[in-house]
Amino acid sequence: MSAEPSPLSGLAADPEERRLEAALRPKHLDEFVGQRRVREQLDLMLASARLRDRAADHVLLSGPPGLGKTTLAMIVAAEMNAPLRLSSGPAIQHAGDLAAILSSLTEGEVLFLDEIHRMSRPAEEMLYMAMEDFRVDIVVGKGAGATSIPLELPPFTLVGATTRAGLLPGPLRDRFGFTGHLDFYAEEELERVLRRSALLLDVRLASDGYRQIATRSRGTPRIANRLLRRVRDWALVKGVEQVESDHAAAALDMYDVDARGLDRLDRSVLTALCTTFGGGPVGLTTLATAVGEEAETVETVAEPFLIREGMVARTPRGRIALPGAWDHLGLAPPEAGPGA
Repeated sequence: MSAEPSPLSGLAADPEERRLEAALRPKHLDEFVGQRRVREQLDLMLASARLRDRAADHVLLSGPPGLGKTTLAMIVAAEMNAPLRLSSGPAIQHAGDLAAILSSLTEGEVLFLDEIHRMSRPAEEMLYMAMEDFRVDIVVGKGAGATSIPLELPPFTLVGATTRAGLLPGPLRDRFGFTGHLDFYAEEELERVLRRSALLLDVRLASDGYRQIATRSRGTPRIANRLLRRVRDWALVKGVEQVESDHAAAALDMYDVDARGLDRLDRSVLTALCTTFGGGPVGLTTLATAVGEEAETVETVAEPFLIREGMVARTPRGRIALPGAWDHLGLAPPEAGPGA
C-alpha cells in the first residue's frame, strides 16, 4: 500500500489545490516565465495566424510534467481569442471517441490533447486526416454492409502534449506545424515564478525565502507553486508576516522536502537501493516493492529527478546507486562499488 503522497507529487493535489493551481496560471504569453525560445517562436506563429485571419498551425509540446504544457495550450487559445477543448490520449480509446470530439469543434477552436502518445492506434490514424485535410471518414454499419461517410471539419488547431515524444509515430509528429520542447527551469526563473504567485496568494517573502523554495523545487514551476502554498500555510499558522529563508526551510523540512528537493519517496528509493540492495543493480519491480510503491510511480515520479541529480543510473542489469546517492544519505559506498 502506498504511503501518503508528497506535496511534490501531482497525487497530492485535491480539487481545492487544482483550483489554486489554475488561478496561478499565466493567461498570456507575456506573463509566462521561462522557456524563452519556445515562447518567442509561439508568439511569432500566433501573430502570423492572427494577421492572416487563419487558425494557427498544430502545436506539439514535449517535456517533463509540470513545466507549462497545459498552460501554453490555454495561452494559445487565449491569444487566438478561440474556445478551448480539453481532452487526453487515455480518454480516446476508440476512433468514435475522437470523431465525436472533432465533429463538435467550431471554426478556429483549439483542441488540447494531453498525453497524446497514449491515444489508441485507430484514433491516431483518424487524427492524421483530420489534422491534414480537416475531414474524417465515419464508418456506418458493420461487415460487408459498412459504408464510409466523409465528414468535413472546420479549421481547428490541435495542441498535443507529451512527456514521451519518442513514443509518437513519425506520421503524427510530421503533421504538427510547430514543435517545442520545454526544459527544466533555472533557479532564477523559478524565483520569478514564485514572485508572481506570491502576489496572487498575498504572501510576503524575503529574497532569500524565494531562493530557499526555488532550490527545493526540482526545476519545476508546478512544484514551486505547491511548495509556496505549503510555506504560506506554515507562515499563516505560525504568525510569520514575512517569510525568510529559515522560515521556508523549516516549513519544507516539516513536509519532508529536503534541501536538494528530495521527498520521502526519493529518499526511500535511495535508502532501499543503497542499504537493502547494496547499491544495486536491482530491477524496477523489486525496488518498487521494497519501498511500497507502484513501479510506475517510482519510474515516473522519483527516478527522473534522481537520475538528473546524479544519484541513480539505469543499466542493462537494473538500477544502481551513484556516489551522489551515498553522499546524500551520509553513507559510505561499498569499496568494490555497486554491482561488483
